Amino acid sequence: MADVTQAAAAPARGGFGSRGGDRGDRGRGRGGRRGPRRGGAKDESKEWQPVTKLGRLVKAGKIRSMEEIYLHSLPIKEYQIVDHFLPKLKDEVMKVRKEREESCDIGQYIRRKRR
Repeated sequence: MADVTQAAAAPARGGFGSRGGDRGDRGRGRGGRRGPRRGGAKDESKEWQPVTKLGRLVKAGKIRSMEEIYLHSLPIKEYQIVDHFLPKLKDEVMKVRKEREESCDIGQYIRRKRR
């Protein structure tokens, strides 16, 4: 008898019993994560914290121009490095076109630009 009252008082977890009612944390959707997310909200007012070795060298002033980076074929993995050397640079998208690949009768692929 005590088991019956205890089962009625506590919400059912898992299984098929008691389909309605309180289901706990399930079904929270995308926004229901706990803790901070990776990436999160970007704040432009924060000072740049370099992640790569190249970024640390640029911020310390050891590398003085983009030419030195290209001279040694170093990959630029942080956009702040470019912003450091070219502060007035603007991004501009001119035209975006889709390209479609089709196969010919002989099995080769042709790329055609869609209008």
